[in-house]
Amino acid sequence: MAEKKTFYITTPIYYPSGNPHIGHCYSTLACDAIARMKRMQGYDVMFSTGTDEHGQKIEKKAQELGVTPKAYVDDIVANFKRLWSTMGIQYDRYVRTTDDYHIKTVQNMFEKLYKDGYIYKSEYKGKYCTPCESFWTESQLVDGKCPDCGREVTEASEEAYFFKLSEFGPRLKELLLDPEKNFLEPKSRVNEMINNFIEPGLQDLCVSRTSVKWGIPVTFDKGHYVYVWMDALTNYISLLGFMNDTYDDYEKYWPADMHVMAKEIVRFHSLIWPAFLMALGEPLPKKIYGHGWITFGDGGKMSKSKGNVIDPFVLCERYGVDALRYHLLREMVFGSDCPYSNEQMFARINSDLANDLGNLVSRTVAMAIKYFDGKLPVEKEFTDADNDLLEQLDALPAFVGETFETMRFSEGLAKIFSVIARANKYIDENEPWKLAKDDSAKPRLAAVLYNLLDAIRRVAILLAPVMPHTSPKIYEQIGATEENTTWDSASVRHALAADVTVTKGDVLFPRIDIEKEVEELNKLFPAKEEKGKDLEPLKPLTKFDNFAALDLRAVKVLSCEKVEKSDKLLKFKVDDGFGERQVLSGIAKYYKPEDLIGKTLAMIVNLEPRKMMGLESNGMILSVKYGDGYRVVEFDDSVLPGSDIS
Repeated sequence: MAEKKTFYITTPIYYPSGNPHIGHCYSTLACDAIARMKRMQGYDVMFSTGTDEHGQKIEKKAQELGVTPKAYVDDIVANFKRLWSTMGIQYDRYVRTTDDYHIKTVQNMFEKLYKDGYIYKSEYKGKYCTPCESFWTESQLVDGKCPDCGREVTEASEEAYFFKLSEFGPRLKELLLDPEKNFLEPKSRVNEMINNFIEPGLQDLCVSRTSVKWGIPVTFDKGHYVYVWMDALTNYISLLGFMNDTYDDYEKYWPADMHVMAKEIVRFHSLIWPAFLMALGEPLPKKIYGHGWITFGDGGKMSKSKGNVIDPFVLCERYGVDALRYHLLREMVFGSDCPYSNEQMFARINSDLANDLGNLVSRTVAMAIKYFDGKLPVEKEFTDADNDLLEQLDALPAFVGETFETMRFSEGLAKIFSVIARANKYIDENEPWKLAKDDSAKPRLAAVLYNLLDAIRRVAILLAPVMPHTSPKIYEQIGATEENTTWDSASVRHALAADVTVTKGDVLFPRIDIEKEVEELNKLFPAKEEKGKDLEPLKPLTKFDNFAALDLRAVKVLSCEKVEKSDKLLKFKVDDGFGERQVLSGIAKYYKPEDLIGKTLAMIVNLEPRKMMGLESNGMILSVKYGDGYRVVEFDDSVLPGSDIS
């Protein structure tokens, strides 16, 4: 038996300074889909991911919490692994930069590069961005700030070891411009690397720190710790056993076929990482793919520090893992950012998954059950009217395989769903409900339904890398088997059994009430308001006696109704602890009267009575501005009417 071809694909290793969010998902999801496809194609796949656990940010966070850095990252790493499990990510190896084998590789590699003259000791003076853990020259700053994240930088000076990155400029430029290798995708990133970094002149890279103790010690110089990028990038070979005794897969899987990452770390992967490997005399990875960001709201990168994070655990629980997987891969056009919104996701689920795919499966299975008791007859009449659908299906596998492997999931998925739309149109063209009325047309009816079932089989196979939980459910409904759901069988016409039996199943993707769901998610993920934004300015100082003159009390709402001919006013009868009184409040736009009855509210009770709409108001119910409306200040039932507020 011939040995399987190997395929090695990697995500970046994520920095566990906080729990994972949806912004972390795209790289891992894309790699998982490609790895699944490659396994279906018969490859021996190595798919790796992991966490980059050293550095100043983690050291500081752990100190703030009063725990060790390792204890701090252990909890977050567990959440990363839980997220990948929830999303159906089937990685083969998870690397942590705190793993003993990784530490050994980094130390051995550092020693070798030092002995070979590629690393030397000097002093670093320059600008440092703590969140990115990156040093920058003055010319690289943007408006005096970090060019990657836009945050403030600080002056830094310390004894350090440097890697001779400056020596590799010509070789790196040649690598990036080689038309046969196409080393870095998309092409726009190539121009960015050459124009912004290589042409101005690469500077030697700081590869050790003395001020940060949470890192890998330099073996031959106490007090020095390996700086993050020599530590982090080395994961791709340490997990294969390069310069360590834990694994022995380096010769088998290296060089990597694909390194996948978001655009902000393309520089490190396309310049620094190849230079390290060139200095070591090792093969270079075949491809670097730098995709865009999942953005949110103002178009900025989704990040925990900006307060715009959507919880993927909640999305998976509410709408299904495969719906989220499909939406993210369908929306991200390779090379561009992907704006995320709940409304957009719901619209995509309803249109593509519920209406097109779900409807095609349910209609076809229902008709097979209705007209043939679920088992198609062997005798069928195929005609030229079938050809267009069949030809589109024939062309689909090669296109999908090529687009998926080059990170163009949006194109591949759009093509799949155009063929699904063609299958739905095929139903309308052939009108099975009319054929069913004519006994002599039963062979033609059987052929139409068989073509539809087989079309569903073929698109479900191609969707399996993206929606691994949904495709098996489809196979079960349409009577597909293990033999006719391989990747290769997606290219085969009429692979279903001639007398295939279908089974009615659950609805694959229920339609979503978009307005209702948006409201629910907004409650779960309230927008983080910018401090001071849209607030009324503070009023001038006043004397304490002016405040002390106000009598603030808790009051119980006994009744509440709208004031006739007023859109704003509600009329309350309240218990102030000493008796009942009437008060009016302009909050009718924000509350239903019945929702306020029985509540205990805050009220100023010693204001002089005043008339509004001909009705007397004795006091003022307190409320706070909330977004575009107002919310009353309320207490729980343990607060008695008449209780003093101070």
